[in-house]
Amino acid sequence: MKKKWALLLGCALVVWAVQGEARAEVWEGVVTRVLDGDSFRIKRENQLVTIRLYGIDSPEYGQACWREAKEGATTLLLGKKVRVESMATDRYGRTVALVDFRGQLVNAELVGRGLAWVYRHYCTAQPLCKRLDALEEVARDGRLGIWREGRPVPPWVWKRDK
Repeated sequence: MKKKWALLLGCALVVWAVQGEARAEVWEGVVTRVLDGDSFRIKRENQLVTIRLYGIDSPEYGQACWREAKEGATTLLLGKKVRVESMATDRYGRTVALVDFRGQLVNAELVGRGLAWVYRHYCTAQPLCKRLDALEEVARDGRLGIWREGRPVPPWVWKRDK
């Protein structure tokens, strides 16, 4: 129970931290398709936009827990109207973003549930990334999701070694 409260407090702190930072473009749309645990498509007006969640990386197709990560993201997002805060555009043309559903930062929720790693190489927005690190530690200590594996291989290492 103590860990659950720490996780909830961590999520609240992450949302607070993000609210205090300088913002890029913010808009709303409905999630039409979840591609994997950290990317999905949103209908914005009459356009489909592919979103990559900022600061996190979930298991790749075929990797341990990839299905669980995709299902977790699907439960949180599919068919929901979400608020998107664009942080960047990646090399594939995807919008890299923070995504909020009813005050819940989806990026943080996935890390806190053990469905994604903090992608430290790309997570540079402070204090947000420190909060994500704290959520990852709670998930790891609780052996949630990917952390049940003992020594899970991060997706960026798994792809490099394939």
